[in-house]
Amino acid sequence: VVASVSCIYGLGSPQDYKAMMVGLAVGDIVDRDAVLARLVDIQYERNDTDPSRGKFRVRGDSVEVWPSYEEFAYRIEFWGDEIERLSIIDPVSSETIDKLEQVFIYPAKHFVLPEERIAGAVDEIRRELRERLELFKSQGKHLEAQRLSARTRYDCEMMLEMGYCPGIENYSRPLSGRKAGEPPYTLFDFFPDDYLLFVDESHATVPQVGAMYAGDRNRKETLVEHGFRLPSALDNRPLRFDEWKARVKQVIYVSATPGPYELEQTGGEVVEQVVRPTGLLDPVVEVVPARGQVPHLLAQIRERAAVGDRVLVTTLTKRLAEDLSEYFTEQGVLCKWLHSELDAFERVELLRDLRAGRFEALVGVNLLREGLDLPEVSLVAILDADKEGFLRSETSLMQTIGRAARNVNAKVILYADKVTDAMQRTIEETARRRKLQEDYNRAHGITPETIRKAIHAGIEAEAAAHAEANAKVGRTDETQYITEEYLAELEAEMYAAAEAMEFERAAAIRDRIASMRESLGKPVAAVRESDGLTRDRRRKKKKLGDPAAWKGRVPRPKRNL
Repeated sequence: VVASVSCIYGLGSPQDYKAMMVGLAVGDIVDRDAVLARLVDIQYERNDTDPSRGKFRVRGDSVEVWPSYEEFAYRIEFWGDEIERLSIIDPVSSETIDKLEQVFIYPAKHFVLPEERIAGAVDEIRRELRERLELFKSQGKHLEAQRLSARTRYDCEMMLEMGYCPGIENYSRPLSGRKAGEPPYTLFDFFPDDYLLFVDESHATVPQVGAMYAGDRNRKETLVEHGFRLPSALDNRPLRFDEWKARVKQVIYVSATPGPYELEQTGGEVVEQVVRPTGLLDPVVEVVPARGQVPHLLAQIRERAAVGDRVLVTTLTKRLAEDLSEYFTEQGVLCKWLHSELDAFERVELLRDLRAGRFEALVGVNLLREGLDLPEVSLVAILDADKEGFLRSETSLMQTIGRAARNVNAKVILYADKVTDAMQRTIEETARRRKLQEDYNRAHGITPETIRKAIHAGIEAEAAAHAEANAKVGRTDETQYITEEYLAELEAEMYAAAEAMEFERAAAIRDRIASMRESLGKPVAAVRESDGLTRDRRRKKKKLGDPAAWKGRVPRPKRNL
């Protein structure tokens, strides 16, 4: 299982999850309606027209179930009350892929419980609600009391009727029968005792594990204080660091720059993997005076671009990254910037374009570090390397230098007027590793070669393919006009979003409908262009609570071809 740090957040009980599993075998005598009822109990929805994950459909004596965790679906065929055949099928074409003797269908959602357990949990939730309402009323907080009462009573009714409600994880303590303060069940509880844990980029991951509890607690306390949640919601939380340590029996910390915690846990015994299978060496590190660093860097970028290589540049601030990128562009260098105001998809798109040669240099702040595999980059430039702090610590410098270690001509330039302790340690460690690599290559006759790696298309390319397909049947923004029918479809999506408790999205669609009512008869594309901010300006102005930042993210009505 590959998971993020979020794996320390609470899940449902493994015992309950396993107990609610539906097992079926060929030859079993079972009423078809009983099978359908079991599927509903484990949060599958019946939909006979639009199959999708977490849903099932009924066709005569056949039941087709698409598990929420699989790429394929199951077909259960009955002969009377006997299961005659079990098959794996393609959920779209219904074509049979394979035949089975038995199947196990796990719940569609993690928080599933037997009906009798839900009733007991709801009684406990209502008791806690009464106590909280009395407290709010005694403090004169009538708005908070009304808010909490409406939300909690609605959730209780949903759980009693449907076995589920939006945000059910906030009731995980009464649902699982835990006491106040007890750690929640997490992904770690689903593993056997002898599992092995790899913590990748442990120098960054371990501090995140330690920080997540406090951040979550601070946010939840605000929700409880203002009547959005019951106090028991505080126990829907990530594990504390000590609780996480207790669940980790066998662990391997993987990092080019292990932190003090990992080194302490190993007792000083560290396994080094310095030699690369490709024979590539750590880059040459050069220190250049910071005075005149921009003209010097510009010449270096042009030199690398002339031979088809790419360049990464790191600055100390987002503003400087943008300004430097703009300056290089004015000087005739194809350059772009990357920092935290871009979302994940935009970052991946930029990195792909850099590798493909659509531009020559990328200027960033703190994102050009762990995990980037860019074989085309032969030069990494670190501006103001002598400005001591988080962005120019030994760990940051080592990780940034490593971005050039995929190219045989790798070089790193540290622009600094003095050599700090962090710089000195980084330069010495890089030189030590480079010597070990050179000695190994010499002893084994290995000639280093730059990594050759394919450039894969991303989500944007798939979206473009969908747009092209729509264009072939005459459905584009240029040919789509704003009509009453178009607005009615948007309204339907707005109500669907509201029913799904996606109130922010529903509000954004509402605002879009209001703006479009003034443009009846105009093409959708024209309204989208005049609907406020361009993409680049929206990045800079996108702030919490800025409605303009949401407008471009509201989708058009979904239509089936």
